[in-house]
Amino acid sequence: MNLVEKPRKGPGWITVDGKPVNVFGLSRSRMIGYSLLAGPGPYRFELLPTEPSTGGDALTLLRSLLPKTQFERPAHAIKAANLILWPKMFGGRFAFLQIDDEDVADLVANHLSEENSWLRMRLLEDPKFASNILAGLDGLASGPWSGWLARGTDFFWFYENGKRRPLRLIAGELIDPATGMKVACFTAPDILERLANRSLVPNLLLMFLVLSILPGVRALGGSYQPIYYPLMRYVVCRALKAAGVDEDLRQALANEDIPGAWGHRVIECDDDPLELFLNGRNRGLIGLIDRLGDISFAEACGTMRGFVTDPSWHELHSRLRNGLIAPTDEEWAFS
Repeated sequence: MNLVEKPRKGPGWITVDGKPVNVFGLSRSRMIGYSLLAGPGPYRFELLPTEPSTGGDALTLLRSLLPKTQFERPAHAIKAANLILWPKMFGGRFAFLQIDDEDVADLVANHLSEENSWLRMRLLEDPKFASNILAGLDGLASGPWSGWLARGTDFFWFYENGKRRPLRLIAGELIDPATGMKVACFTAPDILERLANRSLVPNLLLMFLVLSILPGVRALGGSYQPIYYPLMRYVVCRALKAAGVDEDLRQALANEDIPGAWGHRVIECDDDPLELFLNGRNRGLIGLIDRLGDISFAEACGTMRGFVTDPSWHELHSRLRNGLIAPTDEEWAFS
């Protein structure tokens, strides 16, 4: 994720009293195009409001709680801040677990460092599996499911000078298409070295593969996940079938009746949890959590604006209405 996803929106910004606050005090040029794994630092919590009157006591409280140290990367700073804020907001009632790109990179490295691991044998050493995955993504992009699961990069992102760049797998090598530079061989030693120094980071498909699809762990995501996550499972199964391997795994994925869920950033409520905390209403924050726990998921989602106002969902509805896709389609079977 980049520091800025939209104007004054994203991890580089926080809203306090309804006004945007620059988390790290960075200029626009230092934020646009740079990611949470950007480097080199240092990064520190500056919390600079765009308007002088923003925040008041709430912003002062937040500044007093956040770590005063410098960090090499924004991701390290945010993780350290969450470790401080979470117990102060929720006490011991909720366990806190944060997994970021670097954690996933280490997990993938653990898989690939084992000579007999499934991921190493299939992704790196099977001559067909990786190419079948990429062909499946291209097929989705050119068909009625286009726009939902893009081939942004081939399994890994390339991080250089604080920016994230896509790669293409060509003849057993990961190539930067913008420069033609060979970044790494698609082999365990090269990939492991690059994962260790963070010049390679797994993409979303590889992340879901090791965290959810292979171990059979339910994934909870946002309003796009009900489509792109089943499509990931579909692409993996098709790639295995085309390679003629792992029939048991294919059957397990195809027959899984609770493959995922959604809800992230679609729950609606009148109170902002962070605002409740910053304004000293911790009991109100706990009350908010209790209130959400006592109502149905459908009620918590309110108007479902994450779906009904989204152009991608409108386009999907149009394709359903026009018969371009149907609930009986093979891709839909993994939803």
